[in-house]
Amino acid sequence: MGINEGYSQTIRTQSSNISVQDTSNITPDTTKNHLKLTNGKDTVVMKNESGLETVVTIVANDSSWNEVSKNIIHLYSGAKVKYQEFELSADYIRLDRNTNMLYASGVVDHTGKYVGRPVVLFPNETPKAVDSLLYNYKSQEGKTFGIMTEEDGGYIQARVLRKNIYDEMSIQNAMYSTCDLPFPHTHFGIAIPKGLITHKQVIAEWPHLVVQGIPFKFITVPFGFFPKTNKKQAGFLFPSFGDDVTRGFGLRDFGWYLTFNDYWDSELRGSFYSKGAWESSIRTNYLVNYKFSGGFNIRFASTPTGVEGSDNYKRAKDFNVTWTHTQRQEANPGTSFSASVNFGTSSYFQNSGAGSTYNYQELTRNNMSSSISYGKVFADGKVNFTSSATHRQDMSSGKVDLELPQFSLNVSTFNPFDSKDRVGEQKWYQRITVGYSLQGRNSLSTGDSTIFSKQTLQQFTNGFQHNIPVSLSLNAFKHFQFNTSVNYTERWYLQTIRNYRANEINGYINVKDTVGGFRRAYDYSMSSGLSTKVYGMYPKIGKIEAIRHVVTPSINFNYRPDFGDPKYGFYREWINQDGRLSKYSIFEGAIFGGPSAGEQMGIGFSIDNNIEAKVKNKGDSTETGNKAFKKVPILQGLTFSGNYNFAADSLKLSTISFSGRTSIFNEKINLNFNGTFDPYQLDNQGQRVDRFAIKNGHLARLTNFGLSFDYSFNPDANKSRNNNIDSMRNQMPNMTKEQAEALSRISRDPNAFVDFNIPWNLAGSFSLQYFKRFDTEVRRERSDYTATINLHGDVNVTPKWKIQFNSGYDIRQKEVAMTNFSIYRDLHCWDMSVGWVPFGRYQSYNITIRAKASVLQDLKLTKRNSHYSY
Repeated sequence: MGINEGYSQTIRTQSSNISVQDTSNITPDTTKNHLKLTNGKDTVVMKNESGLETVVTIVANDSSWNEVSKNIIHLYSGAKVKYQEFELSADYIRLDRNTNMLYASGVVDHTGKYVGRPVVLFPNETPKAVDSLLYNYKSQEGKTFGIMTEEDGGYIQARVLRKNIYDEMSIQNAMYSTCDLPFPHTHFGIAIPKGLITHKQVIAEWPHLVVQGIPFKFITVPFGFFPKTNKKQAGFLFPSFGDDVTRGFGLRDFGWYLTFNDYWDSELRGSFYSKGAWESSIRTNYLVNYKFSGGFNIRFASTPTGVEGSDNYKRAKDFNVTWTHTQRQEANPGTSFSASVNFGTSSYFQNSGAGSTYNYQELTRNNMSSSISYGKVFADGKVNFTSSATHRQDMSSGKVDLELPQFSLNVSTFNPFDSKDRVGEQKWYQRITVGYSLQGRNSLSTGDSTIFSKQTLQQFTNGFQHNIPVSLSLNAFKHFQFNTSVNYTERWYLQTIRNYRANEINGYINVKDTVGGFRRAYDYSMSSGLSTKVYGMYPKIGKIEAIRHVVTPSINFNYRPDFGDPKYGFYREWINQDGRLSKYSIFEGAIFGGPSAGEQMGIGFSIDNNIEAKVKNKGDSTETGNKAFKKVPILQGLTFSGNYNFAADSLKLSTISFSGRTSIFNEKINLNFNGTFDPYQLDNQGQRVDRFAIKNGHLARLTNFGLSFDYSFNPDANKSRNNNIDSMRNQMPNMTKEQAEALSRISRDPNAFVDFNIPWNLAGSFSLQYFKRFDTEVRRERSDYTATINLHGDVNVTPKWKIQFNSGYDIRQKEVAMTNFSIYRDLHCWDMSVGWVPFGRYQSYNITIRAKASVLQDLKLTKRNSHYSY
């Protein structure tokens, strides 16, 4: 026996004779031995009947030895064999050159584990790991032991598999399941005692169900045929079940899956409840690689209320339609098209429990909106055209606003007095910039119950607006920025209005007529201002080394003529219902409005503050990456702004608005606030009067104030989630549409999925809105507010069990917001979730068991809401 480290050789097969050519230095007497020592390359030349030669390449990383008398080669540790398109790697391979047979297996290491299993790659197939195999590389027939193969998202594990030259596989003692572990656990599987796998189907003899390792042989058939077309197939969608306090026991989301081709598929689903309610939906997705993708979902719900046969019994019929479309930028450079549509009846989400999802965000939704947009860039990017059709619907009032369509054409600003051949810096006049924009709109506001009536569709208003801004920016007095601008706006309308008093039988009434005909409305304004930055430093205070205060004040002078003057013809006079002569704009209610009356000549002002502290780090500054000081924000963007109009006859000072933000607790909480001060008093009718509030001892009246912040008690939760998503995107650049949608849901909704690697998470948010309203009964202002607290979190009871919750409290109404609990059990290849709403209008529970998408197994993130389908 001879041992050769790092052995590599090439064998050429020939049917008639065998000759061995040794390139190593071998002593003459070694040819008498039955084993031949080699430390170079051996070449065995064999030819078939046609005289063609074939090559088998062999590599052994550890060692190899050659039984010359038996013509057998043994390879160890990382051995590889390649014959044409067939490849094999294992920790032990035996090659018999007399029979052209390969035997491969793993080895038992020093710990007693079976390692180095063979990995085989057949032509046009993915690599497969097996326990051991026999393979005739000449006839291309083999027998495999302990193999696992994936077929259309499922896994077939067989104790014995034999493959012939027709790519047909015979299997024995096989198991089909959704689990990819060597020993499937906690699963629903199909046992196949004997079977045949062809290119188009799987034929099984006496297949039967296995649950939790228990065979149900009494639920079987003599044989079964399962189609295997390597593409999506239509099939039944299994339902979930649960109970709803208002609709009764329900069978939810059962239906049928339809696939038409590689580009689009559909789901038809339905839900039925014991109290007579039902829902149906059609969801369709489409995808054309490298061009566009999207999908739409049409949902309908019928919900009875009251007692059947009584006067208060009625049935609500609601619908909801969504559509999304995304176009790849590279598909048509310079052109874009996208759609995000969501419309339907305002009561759909409340009556159907948000489509039986009980999603808190959907149940508390107060509006729906849609947008379909198209864009085109041309003239080397200097001209940009966009158009869109939009819809916005108020859920509480039922008001619907439509824009069908609206468009804009924008030309980038340019310097008309500059020269391409200019040498040196620009002159002051060469800094003048000019721009242009054109907008067009066709708008309608109506109720959702009358939106499709013929009379309503005739009430669209439309118009065009041109805008030409001219501006100049210069540095002045070293420390100031000087800005001046002139803005010209012109609007085109095809109709205007006329007001008058008509004499009717019961008296005079107000009449507003619409007059057809083209009219233009124009206005212009001018503004000039100065701005600068002022830096201030405060001395050391305790542990604070320094405080830096940056103040950015700005002031501008603005002027706009009185376009209510009769010479412009934009305003007319009429006798109103009080018998007084008053003015009205003939463009009242126009889509872009009209020029405003009253001369404007005033001073606008604003002041922005940014305060941050420099604090010494507690750690050792000599450590790598640790700075001696760190910046701590105190106030960011604290801004006050307003305007004083010299030309006004009263109420010359506008309201003073303010806003700001900051971070506290080592930037773990982001706090935002805003509000408005009114410098004037109110009369007993709630109207502002020309009398400053300071005369009553108040600097100004605080009319509204808003405050909000959120905080997570375990910041590792968001960090881990984002890291997992980024890791998956990097590892799976060519993920399927279903995988991409699953990751997209995680990105959009942090609560939709949970991470078992994070043992707990608790997060909360607070929102406060304070405002003042005039009470006509007591004839004075009253303060009011709204305030809500929201909490959500989860905790691992065991490594595979997790409990989640979501709740809140309305401080103003003194009631608990909708509360729901979820219990989740990770079954690796399956999952089980239980949702429970313990009280309130949507009191219910829901239980779901289903196969889990493979992308989520890899991601270690698990499905939280049972209504999501994969």
